[in-house]
Amino acid sequence: MQIDLIALKITAEIETIKEIIALMAIWKPDLTSRRGPKYLQIVEALSDDIAAGILTFGDRLPPHRELAYQLSLSPNTTGRAYAEAVNRALIRGEVGRGTFVRGPATEAPALESGTLQRPANGPIDLSRNLPLPGLAGEKLASTCIELGRSGNLAALADYQTEADLHRHTAAAMLWLKRHGVASTAEETVITAGAQHGILCALMALCEPGDVLLTEQLTYQPLKAMAARLGLKIAAIASDSQGPCPEDIDRLCRQRRVRALYLTPTLHTPTGRTMPQERREAIATLLNAHGVHLIEDDVFGLFHPGRQQPIARLAPELTISITSTSKYLAPGLRVGFVRAPARLAGAIRGAVNLSCWMTPPLNTEIVARWIGDGTADELVARQLSAASGRQALARQILGEHAPRDRAAGLHLWLDLPDGWSADQFCVRAAGRNVLVTGGEAFAIIPSAGKTSIRICLSHEADAARLETGLSVLRHILDAGPRQAPLVL
Repeated sequence: MQIDLIALKITAEIETIKEIIALMAIWKPDLTSRRGPKYLQIVEALSDDIAAGILTFGDRLPPHRELAYQLSLSPNTTGRAYAEAVNRALIRGEVGRGTFVRGPATEAPALESGTLQRPANGPIDLSRNLPLPGLAGEKLASTCIELGRSGNLAALADYQTEADLHRHTAAAMLWLKRHGVASTAEETVITAGAQHGILCALMALCEPGDVLLTEQLTYQPLKAMAARLGLKIAAIASDSQGPCPEDIDRLCRQRRVRALYLTPTLHTPTGRTMPQERREAIATLLNAHGVHLIEDDVFGLFHPGRQQPIARLAPELTISITSTSKYLAPGLRVGFVRAPARLAGAIRGAVNLSCWMTPPLNTEIVARWIGDGTADELVARQLSAASGRQALARQILGEHAPRDRAAGLHLWLDLPDGWSADQFCVRAAGRNVLVTGGEAFAIIPSAGKTSIRICLSHEADAARLETGLSVLRHILDAGPRQAPLVL
């Protein structure tokens, strides 16, 4: 009997040693010729090895702590690498089993009836700030039937200019008016969504080397746009009400500032809405320094008590940007810009240079919806659904939820003491929930290190959202010193 127990113990130890040896032999990236942050070097090596066939679907990767030991790195670095690889859909973690290379054949997102194509399984994605899916599908079907009967499809399939389709401009003016911005036909420009509108505004206003002001935390693509256009970004200090006027004044006195980019209502990423007094103070500074404002108002309709846009206070210096994507149908890619008449021509030129024109068929659909009341219905449904998800999030997160007014499609969470955003994102990814760390929105390195953004609308299934939020609540309750889940 004693001999049998000893034999079992020896066998178990041998199996443990075999497992350790096997894990060490699974995969070890070669980082010798790579540059950049170590965690991204690991992700790039992983991606390259998958592309080369060195790693294939279902291959198991070493736990991130074991990989850290092999590479003489900190577990935080390898944990961050695995979290980023999950974000890029390169790998998946299975609780109690390990981390595996993902395969498109069995893990492609499912197309569910009446919704946009979004994952119905796999990691719960709370990292993408997209509108709720599926609300426009039935309306789009009937509109397409009407268009087929109209006899006007040939014109909509041909090249057009804004002068050819006056009703599109009229619809754009109505949408801008809904956002509190008065516009004439001469001042109105149609773009392929708000992001395109921002790019065109920057192209129209700025030359390489110009200074662009924005908040320390800002819309992610703005940094890439500025870099492509050769602009210098300067970060404005902010407080609970928004960008600090005294810091804008200081920067305008010290540097030759060309433009300022702001989202006054439901700011990306913090969700903060600027009070009227702060808007007035910023408008005063714009007029004093002759600096142009790019006012992004894509979330404005989600806020029931929103203040008047800054464009109303400084119309000759403000380019107003709105979009239908967050309310009607993101796939149509239709946005509207109001610019002072002296700048509108340059913005039209930027549209022509970048994509020639917004597809007339898409704009026709949006214009019909704005004119016949369909847009009103879709906006009401989107706002109602967003409000319900905000309530659900705050109920589940409890005392961890932000204390500001619930509105919009996302939450900005300042983490409790002891957490870093990277640490939290890795912990959440280990539980198959994806969120975005605040540093992704940061203009300066110190911003966003202890905050995360939680998006409520990308997941089509409310049950998956509820599960994801419950996981986040559990992680917050457990605290940062809990031993991290080994992938």
